Amino acid sequence: MNAFRWITLTALAVALAVPFTRAVVAADFVDPLSSPAIQSEKAVNGTFTGVARAGKRVIAVGQRGHIFYSDDNGVHWHQAEVPVSSDLVAVQFPTPTQGWAVGHDGIVLHSDNNGETWTRQLDGRQVGQIMLEHYQRQAAQDEALLADAQRMIDEGADKPFLDVWFANEKTGYIVGAFNLIFRTDDGGQTWLPLMDRTDNPGALNLYGMRAIGDDLFIVGEQGLVLKLDPASQRFVNVPTPYSGSYFGVTGTPGAVLVYGLRGNVYRSVDHGANWEKIELGLSSSITASTVTADGRIILVSQAGHVLVSADDGAHFTQQPQTRLGPAAAAQAIGSGSVVVAGAQGLRQIPFE
Repeated sequence: MNAFRWITLTALAVALAVPFTRAVVAADFVDPLSSPAIQSEKAVNGTFTGVARAGKRVIAVGQRGHIFYSDDNGVHWHQAEVPVSSDLVAVQFPTPTQGWAVGHDGIVLHSDNNGETWTRQLDGRQVGQIMLEHYQRQAAQDEALLADAQRMIDEGADKPFLDVWFANEKTGYIVGAFNLIFRTDDGGQTWLPLMDRTDNPGALNLYGMRAIGDDLFIVGEQGLVLKLDPASQRFVNVPTPYSGSYFGVTGTPGAVLVYGLRGNVYRSVDHGANWEKIELGLSSSITASTVTADGRIILVSQAGHVLVSADDGAHFTQQPQTRLGPAAAAQAIGSGSVVVAGAQGLRQIPFE
């Protein structure tokens, strides 16, 4: 892995760049992995960077370990019980009751009750040791991976996970900084490192992961797009025309879209073999996406633009409402509304 550096997270939408190590630690510093999230009614107006559906419930995650849920499509919010105060970045529920959230300090949280309470499954204090033990057991040991694992142990819990995706309540993945990627097949009880199974020799940051149709994609910095090859169980490189960072991937069974810096969106209708640029007429970075129940694709920009496509992402129409300010995540909640999360809290926005 590279030495300490800054990266732009999915939370670029809130104009934050967060260092992965703390250069100065105050004498009264409290480890966020050792302190639960503070219960506060005002927290709902803070910064949120991830939002997802859990059945009919909407779940949002954000700074200082704050997780809120709504049972009326974002009109009213209630705070969940969370055992850490680490900044959270992403959340996903493959079933109405079972969900996972990830974030800074290598934290992975799990809920089995529709997001009301959460438990710790993994944190950055364990990640390096898991990597080291796994790669030590391999017959043909990779010295670079062993060195990376030892460095993770030495540097402590300073690397974030940036996205999570589960196919069901047992099998899922977490991805993050410097090519961090793990898989579980037992609902997060154990985690398998997959750093040796990605075509990512530069250990570029992995920002987003989603299944589109039968394909599982990962996107990251410097134009990185990876797709799981089922035969080899390896994430192979998928070339695209753009060399800037992609922050997310979305789409329908007929089309996959990757999006990122400076309004760049590319679309493929042949499983990633060929890509075309989708012109949005924006220079703002695209930081979030969601798909409605009827298949419309929604993109949200760093500046708060909301764009909607009804033709599998071939064309987008910008919505006329007032800009929302920095946006980091979006979740469709009905045929004509979306919950947008960002620096100004959580807002329910209608669209046409």
